[in-house]
Amino acid sequence: MVYCAFGYLGTMLAMRSNRDEFSLIIPYVRFARETTQHEPLVIDTNIIIDGRIADLCATGFLSRSLIVPRFVLGELQQLADSNDGIKRERGRRGLDILNQLQRSREINLTIHDSGLDDGDLPTDARLVRVAQVLQARLLTNDQALGQVARLQQVPVLNLNDLSRALRPVVVPGDELELNLVKEGRDPHQAVGYLPDGTMIVVNQGRPHIGRVATVVVSSALQTGGGRLIFAELKENARVRTALQAQATLD
Repeated sequence: MVYCAFGYLGTMLAMRSNRDEFSLIIPYVRFARETTQHEPLVIDTNIIIDGRIADLCATGFLSRSLIVPRFVLGELQQLADSNDGIKRERGRRGLDILNQLQRSREINLTIHDSGLDDGDLPTDARLVRVAQVLQARLLTNDQALGQVARLQQVPVLNLNDLSRALRPVVVPGDELELNLVKEGRDPHQAVGYLPDGTMIVVNQGRPHIGRVATVVVSSALQTGGGRLIFAELKENARVRTALQAQATLD
């Protein structure tokens, strides 16, 4: 009976090699599948310098198991030693963020030596190769890298896609408290920005520049540079609504 039981188990293991589909045809016995929250994430140079990764992992929406390939660490070191001031600052920022991640008790950070003979390949190709070998997902904010990885069947998470998905939905009629920061294109306009960077043009708002005003969204326009929203000052919107209602009655 022992031989038969272990033989049956070995057969099932061989037939169900994919652990996400692994189960035994025995009543009430099933192996729990590994959730995506625990799958490791391979991160690139840009996502490290971006700096949002620590806060994002702390929320629990992403895996806290992060893998940094050795060549990515080398890129950060080269940037930190660069003669260009901007590159040097970016490299030092990336190294500081890595040190913060390594000290965090909530994040498991691993520096990975691939051991693969792919030193002649571009960095993007090496990142995809590491993700394939480790059966991990790739976390990036590089659109081109994400497209290349998906073509090779590597799961990709793009922070820019996440940011766009989390943008607040603003529709005509919504009231907003908006800080008017500069002049608009037309003489009477003022401009303010939502927390996600969306620009709002406020008609008749120029006298209120430098102050926080209550505005009412009137319309939205999708442009090549992003979403452009038009609004009216709340007191002006009330007057316009009243005039339109009076005109309708007349």
